Amino acid sequence: MANQYMLAFAQNLKELIGETSLREFSKRVGIPQPTLSRYLSCAREITLENLCKIADYFQEDIDYLLGRKHY
Repeated sequence: MANQYMLAFAQNLKELIGETSLREFSKRVGIPQPTLSRYLSCAREITLENLCKIADYFQEDIDYLLGRKHY
């Protein structure tokens, strides 16, 4: 069952990825495409390592990605 952080993360990630294909983003960030798909559908909780990879890639605060901070 998805919690508020998983839902916020999925929404924020969708916005950040934008028009880039999931396949291309997967290559760029170094996370398998099926794993990213599960994050986006809230079927899997993100690991700390992958959360850091995504935060570093977008140069975003982890709290923003998880919906704990809003700009």
